[in-house]
Amino acid sequence: YNGSYDVGMIRGAYHFATPDTTSGAAQADYFVDRGGAWSADGRTLPGVLDIEWNPYGDDCYGKSASSMVSWIRDFLDRYRARTGRDAVIYTATSWWKQCTGNYAGFASTTPLWIARYASTVGELPAGWTTYTMWQYTSTGPTVGDHDRFNGTLDGVRI
Repeated sequence: YNGSYDVGMIRGAYHFATPDTTSGAAQADYFVDRGGAWSADGRTLPGVLDIEWNPYGDDCYGKSASSMVSWIRDFLDRYRARTGRDAVIYTATSWWKQCTGNYAGFASTTPLWIARYASTVGELPAGWTTYTMWQYTSTGPTVGDHDRFNGTLDGVRI
């Protein structure tokens, strides 16, 4: 992480949420304290809240849609209080619909990184009319997921 920064690369970090283990605020604190903070240097991206299917059990971590929205709000509010920036939400529309009831209330302040392995970005979660990042495939000439930024390089250096 620091090596990429030292050679001039733009870098960022994400937090894989586990809403069934601790509060959103506690997880935001953990994330910020361990490399997820943001700085106004033009080379550090805002932190990302990776909120998606639970690989360890119930898809929605045993939470109702309203309690999931409250957990996400708790994370986002604490991240903003600690860094002065809005975190990015990384999710899939199908998970968002299932686990938040397709809540639209974060779209006005929170950038969206949509996960959809397809030839088009498809339907976005409620409230968002556009995406910031789109993870569109996990195959290609390089190993790992591939993403597209919906903007210019100057837009990355915020």
